[in-house]
Amino acid sequence: MSILKGVIGGLIGFAIGAAIATGIRSATGNSQPFDLEVASMAGYLPALAGWLLGVGVWDYWARPWFGLEAKPYTKTGWKRYFNFDTDHKVIGTQYLVTFLFKFFLAGLFAMVMRWELMNPGQDLLTPSSYNGFMSLHGTMMVFVAVAATVGAFGNYVLPLMIGADDMAFPKLNALSYWLVPMVLIFLTASFLVGGYDTGWTGYAPLSVTTRTGALYFNLAFLTLGLSSIVGAVNILTTVHKMRAPGMTWFRMPIFAWSIYVTSWLSLIFTQFVALAMVMVALDRTLGMTFFDAAAGGDPLLYQNVFWFYSHPAVYIMILPAFGIMLEILAHFSRKPLFAYKWAVGGMIGIATMSALVWAHHMFTSGMPDVLLKPFLASTELISIPTGFIMLSALGTIWQGRLRLRVPMLFALGVVFNFLFGGITGVFLADVPADIQLQDTYFVVAHFHYVILGGGIFGLFAAIYYWFPKMTGKMMNELLGKVHFWWMIIGFNFTFMPMFWVGMNGMNRRISDYIPALGGTNKMISMAGFFLGTSFVIFLFNYIYSWWRGPQAPSNPWGATTLEWQTTSPPPHENFETVPVVVGDPYGYGDADSHHTLLEPSA
Repeated sequence: MSILKGVIGGLIGFAIGAAIATGIRSATGNSQPFDLEVASMAGYLPALAGWLLGVGVWDYWARPWFGLEAKPYTKTGWKRYFNFDTDHKVIGTQYLVTFLFKFFLAGLFAMVMRWELMNPGQDLLTPSSYNGFMSLHGTMMVFVAVAATVGAFGNYVLPLMIGADDMAFPKLNALSYWLVPMVLIFLTASFLVGGYDTGWTGYAPLSVTTRTGALYFNLAFLTLGLSSIVGAVNILTTVHKMRAPGMTWFRMPIFAWSIYVTSWLSLIFTQFVALAMVMVALDRTLGMTFFDAAAGGDPLLYQNVFWFYSHPAVYIMILPAFGIMLEILAHFSRKPLFAYKWAVGGMIGIATMSALVWAHHMFTSGMPDVLLKPFLASTELISIPTGFIMLSALGTIWQGRLRLRVPMLFALGVVFNFLFGGITGVFLADVPADIQLQDTYFVVAHFHYVILGGGIFGLFAAIYYWFPKMTGKMMNELLGKVHFWWMIIGFNFTFMPMFWVGMNGMNRRISDYIPALGGTNKMISMAGFFLGTSFVIFLFNYIYSWWRGPQAPSNPWGATTLEWQTTSPPPHENFETVPVVVGDPYGYGDADSHHTLLEPSA
């Protein structure tokens, strides 16, 4: 019912905004009072407000502002997950399921693209429709990589890890989630008005002159950015103000550190991409000329503003995966996390330096030659703090008592895949090499090794690791291992050959290529279909285990961090008594070492 009320509220809000814009255009003598793009822009904020008020902001939050009594929360059981709920555990689950849906939808678009690319020439899609599928695939996958891990596990696990009973601002937390469905609505709307062909980067001036779908892409990006900023404020406040007694900064688990550092990146840099989206929307709807060179604008302005956010966004995608990787490696190696403080320093170093590397995306855009060397150097230097994290991972598993359970396999997969992503990134940081490889499939392969091979493998590691805590059920171990080996083999056979076709001149974002590359592309497509089917195994395991899986103990992995010292799933306020932290979160090998005085729940 809340979702239906939200849809009705959103439609009413959109109609009001569109009607006001149309009325103003008519009153000022415009010969065409109704313009879809102007109406959409004017209706955006009212539609967003109507949606949020309808799904629960009015009933559970805003009524007291007007002297009315807020409605009590009455939803229980599965109904809570379809309504406005302030429990961080419900919100984390909502984030996870929503972004898994977007992930699978984006994967289906990828399958369509690989079908077209299986042979040279045009078989299934026109160049225009191919670009539409490519743009939606890229946008959805980037949105998943940016927000899924932080939204799902930053919400569900972080308060448990630091001994808090909830997030600092529970209602604001619920609002940050309920912005997310509007992202999918706007992307769907873009498809209904012809789609857009700009890719996930939305480069101007093409994004100013192309089909109306590009405007809805801008609105979707704006909405996700707003959700990210609101969520980041909540996470930072929670970490600063709600840590359990005794949990000093260097007693925090490494995953908590990764979410904390990522939230700073989201808070500081997301406003820049929002600015880029607003400028494009104003160019489209009000006739402004931010990016029109003939009218005094600068097309490179968009790239500078966009990448000033979007390269830090790469670390928003990968830092949580690093935190998951190190968290799992320590517990499943039965060793203290090697060089813990250096790993924390590496995360802070990455976040700090990420603001200094954006222009390496623009080496071939006509930037002044004097800037090439500084941005080459800064991009190479950021590999140093990244190296701290990888050395921490290798040092942790070295001579450890490894337990190769499914979460551990995916964590090791992050180490393996990111090695290739990191090494190939060095080539793209080098100006002469980048000039040759820019806009080829070498870049596609590198990007997927970092984001899919690192970020998404980390997401699956987190799902398998914390699934017992979230649901109280155990996932099937055999099916999980089948999924891992199927996925990692399919992944590497899909993306490793892309380095070769890129070096041999295959351009990205184009639906055709030279016939000489046909055989390799057919192999890539077949491997891509193989990779895609691996997720069917996961989906079956995930749904069946949640429904009929064996009951999980409170601490099935024998881990030491706080989230495993309460029941699975946890009670409403997480702990029966306030936990007191007294030591290192990874005190393996020392019988006298304890992370908390809290007795583990049965």
